[in-house]
Amino acid sequence: MNKPPAIPAVSVTYAQNGRSTQPNALGMRPMQERAYQKRGEQYLLIKSPPASGKSRALMFIALDKLENQKLKQTIIVVPEKSIGSSFHDEPLSQFGFWADWRVEPRWNLCDAPGGGQWRQGGSGQNLPGH
Repeated sequence: MNKPPAIPAVSVTYAQNGRSTQPNALGMRPMQERAYQKRGEQYLLIKSPPASGKSRALMFIALDKLENQKLKQTIIVVPEKSIGSSFHDEPLSQFGFWADWRVEPRWNLCDAPGGGQWRQGGSGQNLPGH
């Protein structure tokens, strides 16, 4: 039986001294910088408290994969629509990063019209609601 591939994880414990919120020269918090160091991995699980910058960490990694690792697209999946609002355009270059996060509205399905007319199917697919 084949063993599933190991998925690198970045887990953070905060000392509550304010340093975890101080950005580096690229505008990354320490947790985001540690995640970015693993940007070459195919799979990456980021475990961190709410509002710690996981969405922005994914932006940094996705931009690197598109520009430097020559991927054609990245797909970010969130468990609920409200989290999707974290992925609107973000001017990362204002804080030192080399690119800005831009998403054409047609590709942000969390903003798609029809709020409650889709529901999760038992096998994970989205099914039209009745």
